[in-house]
Amino acid sequence: MDNLSRSIRENYLRTLDVIADAARSAGRDPLSVKLVVVTKTQPLEVVRAAIEAGVTTLGENYPEEGVMKIQSLREFSAVEWHMIGHVQSRKAQLVPGNFNLLHSLDSVKLATRLDRFCGEAKCKLPVLLEFNVGGEESKSCWMAGDESLWLSLLDEVAAVIALPNLQVRGLMTMPPLGSDAEFSRPFFQQLRRLREYL
Repeated sequence: MDNLSRSIRENYLRTLDVIADAARSAGRDPLSVKLVVVTKTQPLEVVRAAIEAGVTTLGENYPEEGVMKIQSLREFSAVEWHMIGHVQSRKAQLVPGNFNLLHSLDSVKLATRLDRFCGEAKCKLPVLLEFNVGGEESKSCWMAGDESLWLSLLDEVAAVIALPNLQVRGLMTMPPLGSDAEFSRPFFQQLRRLREYL
């Protein structure tokens, strides 16, 4: 396990260096960027090795798998766990009290359920609102690729913001699969314009 942890640490530190260089070249403070290491489908021993290697923020795609790992690794209380995948309404009760941030809030219905479960657990849940700016019909989030739809989003976003147990921290998108950063850049620019509009 020591070799695995050492290997993960080398890759992790190298990635942090790349992020820091990119942040500085963009005029940003490197500390303003957080690396989320995704551990979905990874066995517990690999996740444990990643934590021992210095990883502090972990992302999970599936609520049940994430909760199992969180409960099994409770001794690492300083680790932040992020739910990055789609959360079905029927699994919403698994998120409050277990995850530090939800990256994929995609509907008022889910927001309302999460708010209720947060109230029962007496906790607040930071969330990112997920928008589809690429026009992909397979994604289940707010459609925002066409700017003429933005006016219709205002009431829904306001409804989420009004929920007392959710804290909207920002917006999120997953652009269509592309081969390089230049392909993805326009989708993130569209998301930034949406943020400014909202």
